[in-house]
Amino acid sequence: MTPTRFWRPAAALAILGVFSSAQALTNPPIRIAQGIEYMCGGKSSAEASFMETVAPRWAATLEFAVSRGKPGQFPSDVKVVVRERYSGRLVMETATGAPIMLARLDPGAYEVEATLAGITLQQPLTVFNGLSSKAVFVWPSNVDFAAALGFPRPEQQASVR
Repeated sequence: MTPTRFWRPAAALAILGVFSSAQALTNPPIRIAQGIEYMCGGKSSAEASFMETVAPRWAATLEFAVSRGKPGQFPSDVKVVVRERYSGRLVMETATGAPIMLARLDPGAYEVEATLAGITLQQPLTVFNGLSSKAVFVWPSNVDFAAALGFPRPEQQASVR
């Protein structure tokens, strides 16, 4: 056997390792709350595309938006509470700073509450084995979400001047 026969596979593995680690640096981290794995992302177009790609592999997709929001603006600091629908038992409680949240919920019926700037929206979510479920939370645009969207309030701007 020639040395190049061993070198080529090793070089291919090294190149794959470089691409894999570069990809891993751009992916949002997987976190755990009350034993449930979840991932939040979608702040940039590349991250949103990644979240869309992997969403079918997760049991639940939760999306957050403000009606008639400007492109590139998304709600931050959304508090998410997931409860079993019929017993009310808390399954998961966390906060997200991104417009998309993926969660590995067990099959079952849930009530999901999403709170932004003191306004709570609630939706049912049913997760079936092997299928991805989705809930979209859209807050009305006629509420002052300046702080929730990361913008300074007018009185804060005046005090800075």
